[in-house]
Amino acid sequence: MTRTGAEDRAVPAPGGPGGPRVSHLLAPERVRVPLQAGDKEGILLELVELLATSCGLGSQRDDLYGAVLERERVLSTGIGDGVALPHAKFAGLAELAMAAGVSREPLDFGALDGRPVQLLFLIVAPETATGAHVRVLARISRLMRDGALRDRLCSAEDEKAFIDALAAAEHAT
Repeated sequence: MTRTGAEDRAVPAPGGPGGPRVSHLLAPERVRVPLQAGDKEGILLELVELLATSCGLGSQRDDLYGAVLERERVLSTGIGDGVALPHAKFAGLAELAMAAGVSREPLDFGALDGRPVQLLFLIVAPETATGAHVRVLARISRLMRDGALRDRLCSAEDEKAFIDALAAAEHAT
């Protein structure tokens, strides 16, 4: 198997009290700018496919997608300000992993503030990784309070620019 570098990024890196660095959990093959789907379910499937492919879970893609949809049915993961943090626990995954993307067109995601979503971060953790899972969700939530960062991510020209903008914001905190 050819290593892409994403395998190394699946392990949460030290990030101080705020948890692992979000940018360390991403690699260009786990980011899509722009996302192609035009609805919530399609976007979630697109993100699941990015993550499943890069984590060697292609044969479990449907199960992973089902876990993400099941969590989304409980309560929308649209947290407001155009951001959604879909997440799930998945037994087939060895370590916490993440995919992200930007929808050029705002999507109805049933967000808590009623606003459409453009920035999405999919977090999937093994069933035993509750602490790391919660820390990553909290870290992204804190980062996304910065409107200028949200704007930079939404206007990123490609996957590398997206990751670089996120890394720069994390470095500044």
